[in-house]
Amino acid sequence: VKSIVESPFLSVVMVRVSALNDALNTLTNAERRGKRQALIRPCSKVTVKFLTVMQKHGYIGEFEIVDDHRSGKIVVNLLGRLNKTGCISPRFDVSLEGIEQWTTNLLPSRQFGFIVLTTSLGIMDHEEARRKGTGGKILGFFY
Repeated sequence: VKSIVESPFLSVVMVRVSALNDALNTLTNAERRGKRQALIRPCSKVTVKFLTVMQKHGYIGEFEIVDDHRSGKIVVNLLGRLNKTGCISPRFDVSLEGIEQWTTNLLPSRQFGFIVLTTSLGIMDHEEARRKGTGGKILGFFY
């Protein structure tokens, strides 16, 4: 008789699908709990660029990348201005004309909130992409 542990069907291991999604959920949860700081792990280039866009618009404060000789961590100072962040998966293609449709679907108002795109010119928000006249793939949003 085999024990439950040796069964090949029950050895389930959780895998991380999206580091960006985990990071944005951590930020949203910490903000809702009223925390002053959030610890994001693992660190990725895309996460750092996303946080830079958020920082540029004043939704988060300073952030520090901690190198632990593994995947790295980011300590983010929160300002209490963030209502929601989200990651869009899969990363849909967005044309210059299609940006408007995505903003109406994802953001609560035309006055505030940003959609973050990855373009051939780098990672930027939808307003900068519109100014530069480029489309790209959608990463996520924040407001």
